[in-house]
Amino acid sequence: MLAFRSWRTFRAARGLYPAARLTTNAREHVPTESAPPTHESETHFGFETVKESEKWKKVHKVFEEVAASYDLMNDAMSLGIHRVWKDIFLERLAPVGNGNRLLDMAGGTGDISFRYMKYLQRLPAANRTPSHVTVCDINQNMLDVGQKRWEKLNLPASGDTIDWVCADAEKLPFENDSFTVYTIAFGIRNCTHIDRVLSEAYRVLKPGGRFMCLEFSHVTNESLQWLYDQYSFQVIPPMGQILANQWQPYQYLVESIRKFPLQDDFKTMIENAGFKCVEYENLTFGVVAIHSGFKI
Repeated sequence: MLAFRSWRTFRAARGLYPAARLTTNAREHVPTESAPPTHESETHFGFETVKESEKWKKVHKVFEEVAASYDLMNDAMSLGIHRVWKDIFLERLAPVGNGNRLLDMAGGTGDISFRYMKYLQRLPAANRTPSHVTVCDINQNMLDVGQKRWEKLNLPASGDTIDWVCADAEKLPFENDSFTVYTIAFGIRNCTHIDRVLSEAYRVLKPGGRFMCLEFSHVTNESLQWLYDQYSFQVIPPMGQILANQWQPYQYLVESIRKFPLQDDFKTMIENAGFKCVEYENLTFGVVAIHSGFKI
C-alpha cells in the first residue's frame, strides 16, 4: 500500500491525476552540524519536502542501511544491466595509463574504480607512468564494503595505487587542480546542492581534466515510461523488502530518480559550472545517461 500511495503522489505530480596499494584507514571529512538559519531553504528527499540541513542526514541513513546489500540489490533491480552501463561508462572515458589521477566520487563499493584498476592491469607495463585512484564517499559504511571487496580482488601490484576518503562531494578536502579525471556514478542525484557538487568537481580537476557522470535519468518513450514507472514503484520497493529487509530506502531511490533534472537541464547545469564540450548519451532508452565535460 505504501508503494501505491507514493505512486499516486508521483502521478499527480506529473498531472496524470488531479491534484593496488591499499590505505586501510579511510580519511574522514564529514559534514559538521551548525545552527540552521532562521529561514532555512527546503529541498526534496524523494517526494518528501525537507529542510536542506536534514537531507544529507537522511541520505546518509539510507546508504548506511543498504550498504551490505547494495551490490545484490543493484543486480536484482537492474537484472544485471548496471554492470553493462558501468562497462560502457568506462569505455566512454577511454582512459590512458600515463599517470592519471582519478577521483571516483560517491565511489562507495568501488565498481568504477575497480574497473579502472583492472583496465590498467591490461596495459603494457613498459614506459607506463603509474596512476592513482581516490575512492571518495560521504558514507563510511559504503567505503568499508568497498575496501573489503578490494582486498578480495587481490590484483597484482603494478605501481598503481588506491586510497579511500570519507568526504562530502559539496566540500571536498582536496587542493585545486588535483585530478585528471572526476567520475560520479549513481550518486549526484542524492546530493542536496548539485550545483555545488559540479563546482567542486571543476575546482579539483586539472586544466584539461574530464568530468564524467553516470546517473539514472528520464525515459524518452512514453510507452516505455509507463512500464518503467510500474516496475519502479510496484516491484523495486517490495524487492528491497524481500532481499534486503529494507523497503523505505528503495522507495526513496526510485523517487529520487524522478526528481533528478532532465538530460538537457543537467547538461546546462554542467555548463554553468564552467565545463566545456558538454554532451550526454542515453543508455537503455534514457533509463540512465552518461554526461561528459572538460575543464578547459
